Amino acid sequence: MLELSSISKSFADALVLDNLNLTVAPGSRTAIVGPSGSGKTTLLRILAGFETPDRGRIVMHGKSLFADGVFVPAHQRRIGYVPQEGALFPHLNVADNIAWGLDASREEKRRRVGALMEMVALDAGLASHWPHEISGGQQQRVALARALAQQPALMLLDEPFSALDTGLRASTRKATADLLAETGIASILVTHDQNEALSFATQVAVMRQGRFAQVGTPLTVYLAAGG
Repeated sequence: MLELSSISKSFADALVLDNLNLTVAPGSRTAIVGPSGSGKTTLLRILAGFETPDRGRIVMHGKSLFADGVFVPAHQRRIGYVPQEGALFPHLNVADNIAWGLDASREEKRRRVGALMEMVALDAGLASHWPHEISGGQQQRVALARALAQQPALMLLDEPFSALDTGLRASTRKATADLLAETGIASILVTHDQNEALSFATQVAVMRQGRFAQVGTPLTVYLAAGG
């Protein structure tokens, strides 16, 4: 369970997030949809621990991540983060990208990497390939496997399918949603594409000018938008 209470954030004189409240159930998929500049990525960076809000409270599984006098750093939050276009390390091959940050023996890393590649439907033969040698869809799967390797309690997805062509985008999105459902990891996807939000999520939050204009099931949000 993730709970956000009264989260606000300003940069200089610009109010970017305005008193946000949101609950994310265990194992659920939430999509935050809104135009560029609405505050979606800032909220994700705050959840990950890369930015701090000006005020508010973030609680995950009963533990405060941010509150008065409390700030849990990113590496202690058990939150996975998949940025736009994967952001793989170009100097590491696929296997080493996935294993990055794993604290384990060489043999255990090899075993974990193999299991993760199978989990995200990557051919084992790609393990020794460099990021520039694989497709955009494969790069996104590597980024997802790298985030899953940390065994997160929550997965954050920052428009991870935006660079893919239409057909690959839909299939990669469905595979990611299915995988997260199977593993029971709660997730938050940010996107500017309403169709993507509706097809991915069990909960949709519509964001405008730093506020949630609506939060509900995909059907509720779809009907409110006029179908």
